This record gives sequence, C-alpha cells and structure tokens, in this order.
Amino acid sequence: MRTGYRSEISVHHDAYATLRVSLEGGIARVTLDNPPVNVLNVALMADLRHLLTALRDDDSVRVIVFDSASPEFFIAHVDMTLVDAPDAFDRFAADLPDGVNVFQALGELLRHQPQVTIVKLAGTARGGGAEFVAAADMAFAAIGRAGIGQIEALMGIVPGGGGTQYLAGRVGRNRALEAVLGAGLYDAETAERYGWVNRAVPAAELDGVVDRLARDIAALPEGVIAAAKRALAPEDLSEGLRREHDAWAGQFARPAAERLIRGALARGAQTRDGERDLEGLLRGLAG
Repeated sequence: MRTGYRSEISVHHDAYATLRVSLEGGIARVTLDNPPVNVLNVALMADLRHLLTALRDDDSVRVIVFDSASPEFFIAHVDMTLVDAPDAFDRFAADLPDGVNVFQALGELLRHQPQVTIVKLAGTARGGGAEFVAAADMAFAAIGRAGIGQIEALMGIVPGGGGTQYLAGRVGRNRALEAVLGAGLYDAETAERYGWVNRAVPAAELDGVVDRLARDIAALPEGVIAAAKRALAPEDLSEGLRREHDAWAGQFARPAAERLIRGALARGAQTRDGERDLEGLLRGLAG
C-alpha cells in the first residue's frame, strides 16, 4: 500500500481545475466541475487523464466513483469549439497508444483502469459524455433526471471517442445503430432496458445505491477485484477503434459538419439553455 502517494493525491486534489477529488475507505470520489455544462474540453480532458494515470498505481484505491457538480449535466459532449481549433488537443498526442485518437484514448484509459469505475448519472451525457459513461465498468442512472445519447449524427459526424464500439458491446449492433443514427436522448429506464446503463434508480436513492455498492466492493478481500477484472477483461477493440476514427475524421472534414457545429454554437450550444434541448436545436439547423 502506497500511503505516501495516497496522501499526496488527497492533499493536492485542489490542483485539478475541473475536478473535485476525495478519498475515503478505498474509494476515490470524483466530481466533474467544469461549468456551465461540463463540456469535455482540453482542461477537463487533461484533468481526467492525469487523475486516472495517477490512480493506476495506487493500491489503496479500489473503486472510483464519478458524478457531477451540475444537477443537469454529467458531461455535455466534446467541446464544439474544436471546429475553430482542431489542434487544441494535440498536446496529448505524444502519449497516445498506437491506432487511437485522443478521445478514444481517454475511453480506453478508463476502460482499462485497474480500479472498478462507476458512473453516477444524474444529468445529461451526450456524445463524448455518453462515451465516457459506456467506457466505465458500471453506470447507474437517476430516473427522471438522467439522459444519455450519441448526438454526433446531428452535427454531420459519427461518434469518434469509442462510442460506436462501446455502445455495440453494451446494447448490440441494432440498438447501437438506432442510438447513433436516431441521435435521440434516452431516459434512464430506456437506457437500462437497452443495457446502456446497469440500472435505472429513483433519483432520491441514487446516492445510496452507488455508495453501498462502492463500499461493498472496496471491502472485498485483497486480490478479488484484480482477479475479477482479469477474468472479465475488456475486449480488444483496436480494429474497431481504427474504423471508427476513420469514419469520424472523414465526416469531420466535410463542409456539412462545420456548418452544423458553427450554427449550433451560434444558437446557444454549450450554454445551459441551449444544451437543455440540443437535439432540437441541431434538428432545426438541418431543416
């Protein structure tokens, strides 16, 4: 057990600009706090990558629970201003595994984390946010409050951060195509029925359900978590991720994607009001 490292993380958790981190009883609780809508921008990407990398070798942490400081948004989606700054994420390029882009690399980092990772979804997760949810080991969604969707098709692109691969593994090809091409926002009950999340839970019970599970897992005898994660190892998605990246990059380069993304930003995307019905906003641009 590396108690010195544990202390370092605990003392310096305020060094994260977009995360609040606390450690207790073998559980790291990570609250995403990147107002106004927790967009996955360079700052949030950097903090998540740094935290996950730092925790990989901390044997005192057995479970990581993610939630959001915003009651409405978990992770809205990838920062749409990428259309004006396509090289903004290049700072992460040197550390990428072969064959994946920076957004896929974040999902793969989460998917291969040695700790058990749990998302507490009490708001909306679209696009890159939905990909993050699907990359985690488990997700629990608040009935009446949670929403999840792959909205990229309405921007003229397809998911490019692992979403096609993670989603197909969770819900099957037919429902993955429905989610990707229908580009709708799925409520907690439907997401549970499809297998997108583990369980839909009454909003008032979400904290208790996730906390009990996290504590039960963290209290397991030494070696059990590692053994279970070895036995239930993540599937090798390298070929699928390459196909996904090529599809995403090819669409992102088309004029329609630029027009739709710029139009969405001009009409209020990435603001609280605009994000409440981002699907409707984008469908209005397509008409």
